[in-house]
Amino acid sequence: MDAPLYLQLAQRLSQHIAQGTFAPGEQFPSVRQLMKTHQISMSTAVQVCHTLEDWGLLQARPRSGYYVDAAPRAGLSRASEALPTRRLTQPDSFTGLHATIARWLDLLEATPPRINFMTGVGAPELYPTAALQRLAASALRQHPEVMTQMTRRYGHPDFLAVLAKRAATRGMQLRADQITVTNGAIEALTLALRALCQPGDTVAVESPTFYGALQALEALGLRPLELPTSPSTGLSVEALAMALDDPRTPIRALLCMPTLHNPLGCTMPDAHKRAVLQLCGEHGVPIIEDDIYADMGAAASHCQPIKAMDETGLVIHCSSLNKSLAPGMRIGWMSAGRWQARVEMLKYSQSRFPEELGQIVLARFLASKSHDRYLRRLQQDLRERRQALADEVARCFGDQVKLTPPDGGLFLWLELPAGVSAMQLGHDALARGIHIAPGPLFSGQPRMDRFVRLSAGMASRADITDGMRSLSELMAQQLQPPGGGAMH
Repeated sequence: MDAPLYLQLAQRLSQHIAQGTFAPGEQFPSVRQLMKTHQISMSTAVQVCHTLEDWGLLQARPRSGYYVDAAPRAGLSRASEALPTRRLTQPDSFTGLHATIARWLDLLEATPPRINFMTGVGAPELYPTAALQRLAASALRQHPEVMTQMTRRYGHPDFLAVLAKRAATRGMQLRADQITVTNGAIEALTLALRALCQPGDTVAVESPTFYGALQALEALGLRPLELPTSPSTGLSVEALAMALDDPRTPIRALLCMPTLHNPLGCTMPDAHKRAVLQLCGEHGVPIIEDDIYADMGAAASHCQPIKAMDETGLVIHCSSLNKSLAPGMRIGWMSAGRWQARVEMLKYSQSRFPEELGQIVLARFLASKSHDRYLRRLQQDLRERRQALADEVARCFGDQVKLTPPDGGLFLWLELPAGVSAMQLGHDALARGIHIAPGPLFSGQPRMDRFVRLSAGMASRADITDGMRSLSELMAQQLQPPGGGAMH
């Protein structure tokens, strides 16, 4: 099936911008002009503008409309695409990776950050804390029993109803009884893996991928099979097809993050999502879809997850509000398709009842108009923070570092020059009070020591300037010839 109309039009207009049809700094056609010229609805026109803005091609000016971004992008080239598919790794390459991740996280905990480019959430001021506090006080007055009575096994009915309604806005037709509330998204992922796999089974994963998922796989005795993943379009469909056809490594499940991937920041095109679903369906391989970052980009929040395309219950969809609304509440959920009954049994045996006060609070906020306003503001704030960080990377590193602009979310994924170790850079930065996420946290592949994930969520503008200057100095030290001066 073709990509959505808004995405087709956004891609076409991005080509016009690249070709100079719209000059840098020139006012872009208004929403009404786009509606008239292309015979589209207002919502489609708005999505087109949001998508181009997320791609860094447009800037919104208050009461003035959209303008073609005049900010220079020189000095940054795109990060490397996926590895050649003929070089798929064997599924034992992650053995012991948990120890690497745990050691790094222990170091970070022992060294409070002066500048934080590591944490995968936004700064406290980005979240609607005061509104949630008021709702919590009100909910506790109206429902004091939540502190003294046993809660429901699968979730509070108000919260489940709101989740089902929100799912419908992204094309997922779910009933409230098809959703299970969990203690954050990581419990949802763990339950999905337990429902599908036995120790020793092979699970296909993106490379790189979220280190928490790799820790969960190792804790369950599962063998991750690393598949090449592009910072532009996500999981390589060709690599997945090769892996599924290889009789030496039968795959029990695919674990993927198609929307605003962590750490790459990319969103998989709909055509790729459908191809992944078709391939897995043909081979009888379930898909575990981690959809936790979808609200953190204007275009991403409207795109369909793979779950919306699933007509046979093959996809287990996992999400939470830990990143986009309430990091401290640790409330997630999942819809497990064919495995719903097994997931409910495992959930009950693992952690019994989910806490309800937070569910009531979040249900009320999600159902209010305040949530939509908040989400637009959050997406704008994150867009500005990502751009400020990308601009400073370009200024400090020039063409030594490669970066593919993300589609939204929190992260920038940088490719370092040959001769620079990301882990060494991380240790050197830690000595200056700067926290970063080196590439080896996200993969067992040695080549990942050439990559770094930077989070734009926590750092101020001053922190970004100071931090990038320090990182560029530390990188220059690694590039310095033995016994010589710094390279120029």
